[in-house]
Amino acid sequence: MTTRLQKQYNDVIVPALLKEFGYKNKMEVPKLDKIVLNMGVGDATEDRKALEGALKDMEAIAGQKPVLTHSKKSIAGFKLREGMPIGCKVTLRREKMYEFLDRLITMALPRVRDFRGVPNKSFDGHGNYAMGLKEQIVFLEINYDTVDKIRGMDIIIGTTAKTDKEAKALLAGFGMPFMK
Repeated sequence: MTTRLQKQYNDVIVPALLKEFGYKNKMEVPKLDKIVLNMGVGDATEDRKALEGALKDMEAIAGQKPVLTHSKKSIAGFKLREGMPIGCKVTLRREKMYEFLDRLITMALPRVRDFRGVPNKSFDGHGNYAMGLKEQIVFLEINYDTVDKIRGMDIIIGTTAKTDKEAKALLAGFGMPFMK
């Protein structure tokens, strides 16, 4: 089953990028590789229940079960010991990745308060894009009444692009609302 964005990629974005960057073969055209969602829960050091709420929200947003992330080292000032669970993450690939990107662009980002577009400078130099959201309630899957605490999350979009310019053209083809 192909999603709306996969069809758009094959029918519109690939020919446009072939023309813009002068690729000789359509296999050279950059494509989405994966999307990683990460939610850090600083309250997890004192309250184990905080992590359960984050896991539940992340599963509703991503459509698959998240993995716990653990601290790498002990930091006394944060009351953190090595190996403590401090967050969760999900890696999306294939259809789920395209479906999530579609929901992010068309439904979640327009619901962000005072939204003027996503930053142009959040590329890493190797064609990957990272952004953060301050609240998980912008996703329609999250019921505001059942949320125990507003949490932020990181969204990293991995592409096969070699440069940031190619990656930006790819994401703009999907309709990513970059700042002017």
